[in-house]
Amino acid sequence: MKTAVSMPDELFEQVERLAEKAGKSRSQVYREALSAYIAAQEGSLTDRMNAAVDHIGEDGLDEWGQEAARRVFERSEWE
Repeated sequence: MKTAVSMPDELFEQVERLAEKAGKSRSQVYREALSAYIAAQEGSLTDRMNAAVDHIGEDGLDEWGQEAARRVFERSEWE
């Protein structure tokens, strides 16, 4: 499928340079970038935390584990 995307000239030029350096087409660079972005979004912090809680259960952490989880959560950027 073909689509049109608007972007700043500087970004387009960066993609051009990257594609040439990597020996890939612009389309391939865009496909790889979008695939990586989608994969990163699907593996968000919230998703990972929910999966961990599902795996161990809400009562599965001892006091030390709860404190460690709280500290990691506080240092993480919310997604």
